[in-house]
Amino acid sequence: MKKVISTKNAPAAIGPYSQAIESNGFLFVSGQIPVNPATAEIVEGEITEQTTEVFKNIKAILAEAGYTTENVVKTTVFLADMADFAAMNAVYTEQFAGAFPARSAVAVKTLPKNVLVEIETIATK
Repeated sequence: MKKVISTKNAPAAIGPYSQAIESNGFLFVSGQIPVNPATAEIVEGEITEQTTEVFKNIKAILAEAGYTTENVVKTTVFLADMADFAAMNAVYTEQFAGAFPARSAVAVKTLPKNVLVEIETIATK
């Protein structure tokens, strides 16, 4: 059984997907980009500002489903430029307490709306 998770505190899906799906004790959060949910606009700034907004969106979706970043077991980080890894990682490090989740980080040719970062998340209770 799966349950769709949706919140107005994170950007609405811009395609045929859900913000998150909860199934069998896991929460699968779709890749989040740095869109301000109040304005539906990409946040201004570079990788630090964009990564900060991505985590605001992830945390809003986690909260809607009753999870926190402490429940996150896996993330996948997509970067437009691997040269931004260190700056993204500095923001990323601040988001978790205790053991960090497993992670993959890859550079891709282009991300939606030409953003610099997208992060997808898996959490469990």
